Amino acid sequence: MASLPFQEARQEWSRRFALAAEPCPDEARGPRALLLMREFLWPLEPLKRRFSTLEVAPARTPKRVMMLPGFGAHPVRMRWMARQLERAGHTAKSWGMGINLGATADRFAKAEQRLLDLYDRRGEQLVLVGWSLGGVMARELAKRHPEKVEKVVTMGSPFSGSPRANNGWRAYQAIAGHRVDEPEIETVLTEKPPVETVAFWSPRDGVVHPRSACGRVGERDRAIALRCSHMGFVLSNEAVSALLSELERS
Repeated sequence: MASLPFQEARQEWSRRFALAAEPCPDEARGPRALLLMREFLWPLEPLKRRFSTLEVAPARTPKRVMMLPGFGAHPVRMRWMARQLERAGHTAKSWGMGINLGATADRFAKAEQRLLDLYDRRGEQLVLVGWSLGGVMARELAKRHPEKVEKVVTMGSPFSGSPRANNGWRAYQAIAGHRVDEPEIETVLTEKPPVETVAFWSPRDGVVHPRSACGRVGERDRAIALRCSHMGFVLSNEAVSALLSELERS
């Protein structure tokens, strides 16, 4: 009997390995290999910021912002961006969990409860800012609770086209334990939330295909092109400046 937990764990990991090894049925492709390799230069982003100017003006109407990290990322990866928002006078809140290991039903339920708790504290709508998978989850939260969300801003989020049009879907299936096109929550990813929805995308994204992050007319209200890497969405002056401008438009 003592070996039963080990056997169950081995079977589970075998199942996840099989998910990661699946062929791509729709022949979707992520960004080119060169762009993906450039993503590993993200530690240089703080140095690059020194060669550009970031002006943070006081916000005319401060917002409360809930920030959702990307797949495999801890909220600390968005901390620099959060600090810039707070410099402007906004209130930045994390999603209340650690590393984002996939949009499982349990993790989504916790993110949903976090949104409800933040709203109940002041009764004020929040702006949801989601990076990569975090943006996909932000869109779903806004669909369920539009009265509590003022706006959704996604950054390099794969909400359009094939869910495999990125360079991370195999890792996602292995870690989350389900197929990218078989989410644990009932949804239509391309459906636009009933609130203002803005998509940041970049032709230099090495993880998510630009078309998937940009979306089509009707899947978001506006799309804004940046020239940063996928990691740069939360680390570059350009992305922060674009986000601050969006918050001023609300």
